[in-house]
Amino acid sequence: MRASRLSVLVAGLCLAFAAQAADTDTWKLPVAVKKLDNGLTVVVSEDHSSPTVGISMVYHVGMRLEPQNRTGFAHLFEHLMFEGTPDAPKGTFERVIQGGGGVFNGSTRADYTNYIASAPSSALAPILWLEADRMKSLDFSAKNLANQQNVVKEEIRVNVKNQPYGLFFWTDLNRLALDKWANNHDGYGSFKDLDHASITDVKTFHDTFYQPANAVLGIAGDVTPEQAFALAQKYFGSLPARTLPPRPDVSEPLNTKPRHEEQTDALAKVPALAIGWKMPARGSKDQIPMMVLSQLLVGDDASRFYQGLVKGRELLLNIQGGVNFPLGDGSDYAGPTLLGLFALYKPNATPDQVLAAIDEEIGKVASDGVDDATLARVKTKMLSDWYGGLESFLGRADTLAKLQTLWGDANVANRMPGWIEAVNSDDIKRVARAYLTDANRSVIVRRPVAAAPAAKTAK
Repeated sequence: MRASRLSVLVAGLCLAFAAQAADTDTWKLPVAVKKLDNGLTVVVSEDHSSPTVGISMVYHVGMRLEPQNRTGFAHLFEHLMFEGTPDAPKGTFERVIQGGGGVFNGSTRADYTNYIASAPSSALAPILWLEADRMKSLDFSAKNLANQQNVVKEEIRVNVKNQPYGLFFWTDLNRLALDKWANNHDGYGSFKDLDHASITDVKTFHDTFYQPANAVLGIAGDVTPEQAFALAQKYFGSLPARTLPPRPDVSEPLNTKPRHEEQTDALAKVPALAIGWKMPARGSKDQIPMMVLSQLLVGDDASRFYQGLVKGRELLLNIQGGVNFPLGDGSDYAGPTLLGLFALYKPNATPDQVLAAIDEEIGKVASDGVDDATLARVKTKMLSDWYGGLESFLGRADTLAKLQTLWGDANVANRMPGWIEAVNSDDIKRVARAYLTDANRSVIVRRPVAAAPAAKTAK
C-alpha cells in the first residue's frame, strides 16, 4: 500500500516480449521453478531483451492472518520491512536500489505481502542480499515501530478519514458481507490496534511468517535460471526453515439472506452505493467464468453496467468494481472475496432504482447469456490486460511469484489465456444465476449528511 512509490514503477518498464513461436499467436512465458532445501521457492523467467531484472519476494501472509485485536498489523509490518536491519541500517535499501537506477515498493493484500524491485541486472546480487538480510532479521526497535505506526495512521487519515466515501466500498462492505474475523475486519487498521502493537508482536510475526518456507522469490529478465538459482542458494540457502502454524479455515458459504446498511458521510456531495456478492473459491470451475462475467458487467466503459446505468438510464455518475475489488483481481485471492461495486448515483435517483437496474442487467445475462461477438470482445480485452501485465519484467516477476504462492503453480501464467478462451455463454449464465443473487448480495447506501435519513443496519 506504499502508494507514494507506485507511481514511479510505470516509467521505463515496458519491455518487448520475448521471441514467440512463428507458427502460433500464443506467447508462452518461460518459467523455471526450484525449491531450496529450506523451503524457499524460486521462480525464474529468462528474457535477455533488456539488461534489467524484475524481482518479487512474496510472503504467504496478509491481512487474513494478522493477529486478532491487531487490525492493520500486516500492513504495518510491511512498512517496518523498510526500516533497516542490524547489518543494513535504514536507508541502505534506497541507496542500493535507487542509487543504481532501480525502483522498489511493497504492498499488503488479504492473502500475501509482496516486495518488488526493478533494476539493472548487475544489481541482482546486491538486491537478493538485501532481501535475504531482512528475511533473517530486522531492526526491532521501539523508535522504528513508533515511526511506522505514525506513517500508517497518516495513510488512514489521508485515504479514509479525510476522503469522501473513505474506502467504505472495501472495509465496510467486507464487514457486512463476510462473517469470519479473518475475512471481514479492517485490514487498514484502527488507531487503537495500531498503537497497541508491540515489539514482541513484531518479532513474533517475523519469526512465524517471514521465513523461507513461507516465501516465493520471483525473478524475471536478464538472467538464466541456473544463475538465479545459484544466487538464491548463496544468499538464502543458509537461512533456517521454521515450522509454520496450521493455516486457519477461512472458508465461508454463500450468503442466504440479503444484507443492507445505511450510512452518512459528512464529506460526500452525492450519494453512493457499495454492492458485493460472495465469489467462488479460487481454483473452482466457476472462478474463470466469473472473471469473464465481471469484465462483461463492470470491466470498462463498454461494460453492461456502465452502458446501461451511466449512459443508458443515466442513474449513475460512474461505476467501478470487479472480483476482489479494490485490492486485487480475479486471479490473486485465496479465501472468500467479493465481486464488489462502487457507484455514485444521481441525487434524483433512488437506491432501489439503481438496484433494480443492476438486477435487470444481471437478469439478461442469466437468462440469455452473451452473444458471440460481445463475448469475443470481452475475452480479447482480458487477454490484452493479462499479457500486458506480464510485459514488464517487474510485473512478470510479481505475477509469477503470486501465482506460485496462491495457486502453487507459476505456470498458471501460461494457462490463464486458454482458460479464458474456453469460457462460453452457458458458463456465463451458470455463474450469474449461482452467485449474483439477491440472497448473496450485500448493499451499503452512503448519503451526504444533509440528504440522509436515520441510519439503520440489518444483517
